[in-house]
Amino acid sequence: MSTLTRRSLLVGGIVAVGAALEATGRRFGLVPPDCSGFYGPGATLTYAAHRVFGRNAQAREFPRSLISAKPFANEIAPPTDAFRRHQAANFTTWRLQVEGLVSQPRAFSLAELRAMDVRSHITEIACEEGWSYIAEWTGTPLAAVLQAVGVRPEARYIVYYSSDPDWLESIDIDEAMHAQTLVTWGMNGAELPVPFGGPLRLRVPRQLGYKNVKFLERIVVADTLKGVGNGSGQSAPNDGYAWYAGI
Repeated sequence: MSTLTRRSLLVGGIVAVGAALEATGRRFGLVPPDCSGFYGPGATLTYAAHRVFGRNAQAREFPRSLISAKPFANEIAPPTDAFRRHQAANFTTWRLQVEGLVSQPRAFSLAELRAMDVRSHITEIACEEGWSYIAEWTGTPLAAVLQAVGVRPEARYIVYYSSDPDWLESIDIDEAMHAQTLVTWGMNGAELPVPFGGPLRLRVPRQLGYKNVKFLERIVVADTLKGVGNGSGQSAPNDGYAWYAGI
């Protein structure tokens, strides 16, 4: 058998496996939006495996003694004039808008969020670029926020936006409703500092750092990611980041 023929068979086999995975995954709702392309089968297999076998798994929580003494705050874009005005008002004017497939769209103030269910966990945030740190994160469970607006049954995704116009992300409804997913407004016993995403940051401890969007100001509940980040549900899909960043 020629090399070309063997190679053709190998490529054909990969394509066939990928098609079979995608077909099966779509049947059970286990296909990520970036399922196409050469890496699609791997992305689909990873996402499906985590959802089937680890749907309720918890991110590791650490003792207080392991909180990082000097957490790393990666670079952020210069603040806009609007952000500076919010900051000058001690963020009392900041609002988290929640809309889309909900019964009662609503804008939450920080005070309203803090008056809801409050939870904390000491978890590690790990960046795909290689750095990580452990901190205590305090906030309102995203599930509680979504329950307050009445998520409709057909909802499949949560798309969330930063005040930085270049940053948006999305997660599936399972991740959104997970007990450790927080609309975070506190860190290490104090208010969430601006360099770490204050006044609000979505903390998704079961996924890599880029899913943990800083300066959270808008959430859209959706049944599809078509039209969101060219259909990938991300702001920077061309950077090579997978939509599902489970760890």
